[in-house]
Amino acid sequence: RYFSHFYIISVLWNGFLLWCLSQSLFLGAPFPSWLHGLLRILGAAQFQGGELALSAFLVLVFLWLHSIRRLFECLYVSVFSNVMIHVVQYCFGLVYYVLVGLTVLSQVPMDGRNAYVTGKNVLMQARWFHILGMMMFIWSSAHQYKCHVILGNLRKNKAGVVIHCNHRIPFGDWFEYVSSPNYLAELMIYVSMAVTFGFHNFTWWLVVTNVFFSQALSAFLSHQFYKSKFVSYPKHRKAFLPFLF
Repeated sequence: RYFSHFYIISVLWNGFLLWCLSQSLFLGAPFPSWLHGLLRILGAAQFQGGELALSAFLVLVFLWLHSIRRLFECLYVSVFSNVMIHVVQYCFGLVYYVLVGLTVLSQVPMDGRNAYVTGKNVLMQARWFHILGMMMFIWSSAHQYKCHVILGNLRKNKAGVVIHCNHRIPFGDWFEYVSSPNYLAELMIYVSMAVTFGFHNFTWWLVVTNVFFSQALSAFLSHQFYKSKFVSYPKHRKAFLPFLF
């Protein structure tokens, strides 16, 4: 249940960053001086880029929509146990979504305190990888939502009322291939953002690498738990990556 705190922060903070970027891209309004100074510290690019402005805008939209959906799932779909989260993990989660939004915004090419746009219409920067990234984002998000519904339903009756907090073996969708498809979908969502950046944004691939290892570790621990708890657990299922790991 503490995960909802992370997504509340993300919805508010990244929504604010998205509003600032939209104002700059479409209305020519400069970033607030304190935000511009913060972006300079983080290494915001002071150069005239091509499609980077639209890429960053789309990724920030994806990140904001992802946070809204996850907040909805935390409040109305998922059923959490009474296990307490470690204070270090809690603080990291709060800081993470603040920093990841700033990381996206720091990729916007800047012209002083304004986002640099090639030409008058930012939509003219649209490229094929923007469409591919959007399709991957929608596809991964849909599967993650479905997996969270499956997990939530394991602890509810047919009327949707929570009846217990015990663990059961989930079936359906990507659960037929891996033990933690929700973690796999999380990775794919961040990969879709890397695609939207045009495949070659080194900074965002570092973010993807962090997501990969954190989600892979969580998936491995979940997989070991399932195998130790359920004798009849499907032997063909992998932990994180279908047919591989």
